[in-house]
Amino acid sequence: MTHATLLENGLVIDGTGADGWIGDVLLVDDRIAALGQNLRQSLPDGLILQESNCVDCSGLAITPGFVDVHTHDDAIVLKHPDMLPKVSQGITTVITGNCGISLAPFVVEKSEPPLNLLGIDSFRFDSVQGYARALAAARPAVNVAVLIGHTTLRFACVRDLALAASASELDAMCGLLTRCMEDGATGLSSGLFYEQAFAAPADEVVRLAQVVSRFGGVYATHLRSEMQAIVEALHEAGDTAFRAGVPLIISHHKCAGPVNWGRTRETVPLIESLARRQAVAMDVYPYVAGSTVLREDLVDGVIDILVSWSTPHPEMTGRTLASIAAEWGVDQKTVCRRLQPGGACYFQMDEEDVKRVIAHPLSMIGSDGLPHDQHPHPRLWGAFPRVLARYWREQKLFSLETAIHKMTGLSARNFRLHQRGQLQAGWHADVVVLDPARVRDVSTYENPIALSEGIERVFVNGVLTYGRDADDSDLAGHPPVKSRAGRLLKRRSPQV
Repeated sequence: MTHATLLENGLVIDGTGADGWIGDVLLVDDRIAALGQNLRQSLPDGLILQESNCVDCSGLAITPGFVDVHTHDDAIVLKHPDMLPKVSQGITTVITGNCGISLAPFVVEKSEPPLNLLGIDSFRFDSVQGYARALAAARPAVNVAVLIGHTTLRFACVRDLALAASASELDAMCGLLTRCMEDGATGLSSGLFYEQAFAAPADEVVRLAQVVSRFGGVYATHLRSEMQAIVEALHEAGDTAFRAGVPLIISHHKCAGPVNWGRTRETVPLIESLARRQAVAMDVYPYVAGSTVLREDLVDGVIDILVSWSTPHPEMTGRTLASIAAEWGVDQKTVCRRLQPGGACYFQMDEEDVKRVIAHPLSMIGSDGLPHDQHPHPRLWGAFPRVLARYWREQKLFSLETAIHKMTGLSARNFRLHQRGQLQAGWHADVVVLDPARVRDVSTYENPIALSEGIERVFVNGVLTYGRDADDSDLAGHPPVKSRAGRLLKRRSPQV
């Protein structure tokens, strides 16, 4: 049976960056059937629309579904497939496996840092095929594209993570990665910043990236350093991707630590110079705090550090290291050691740097949310509406069309998502209806779990996933996630 929805009289923003226009978008089954004006008068032959499937979008914007290019949602899409933190922001596709950490291909009963960012009991897939079967069974509310983590490959194949992989170990890593790419993985990610990957020389990553190149994939990297050595790390990342012949995506670009504040004046021109010789993009989240595992080397006694979880002291979740140190009568590094394993939000960026990166034409939006944290960073629930509320509507860093492009078309193109990220006839019907005047993030560091406002409807593959039915006056009494129609997005041709 054909299912159709007509979105009428909205500001159509197609995801390309082009100016919006008032009109209609017709969804038929899982595709965008038509865009135009007065589409009721020119429906396809045989299509009969019920009035309940015609949605008046006057005063609202109709956009492509948002693509969260930087997530750690690998396990949460299986454990909590409703994916409310994401669909409530308008996100219809997530890129998993970032920062060198992916669920596949590695099996272990209890994961160690930094793999535990995906949960301690999640690693049970020795292949992308196995992960795909679990994803199909879970039926998540969002589409999922998979990066394969360099650190995960190291855990699977390298005996001593404090050393570079041996020739035979690197061969084994390349073999595993080849099978993952054959099964449809989107590319490779690395997290050279983390101890378990730091010993890997550039040549190790180049060899793996060359595997990805043969399949038309991409290479995303959490740089070896985002602090004093960031320029050297950027050169390493650029050279690695250039030697391998793959597009480079710089993860959550930032200049971390007070002594580095303002250095985006140096790093952004360097990224621009790299982009003149090779394909380069970067992602960014709209906050001055990052979030990762508790690490003593990140505790400097200057920046605020908020505990997001702690295994030995869960009661300290939501507290700052400084307040705990004062209570315990010890220094913050001692507190950090006592709380491990754990996670934290690190207030290590400067707002002017964030603005400089987020406004740049090469930057896409990624949440980098950590869904397994007890007290997560607010970006998990609010990153995308925050871009619209803070950086478009309030600070006017860019147009609404540019903001949407950074969340949709640019992201889909950089990650080679086939026929997604744009409102175009024949393409997949991932669509958001939002109120430009009201959209905003509600999640805060104090109260991070909160639904954003102004996201009216979200369609994933043509199915209403989040929001109100045509005859609902509000969400009261109605489950926020109405359906789960997400899919695994396997790598296709390099051309979108």
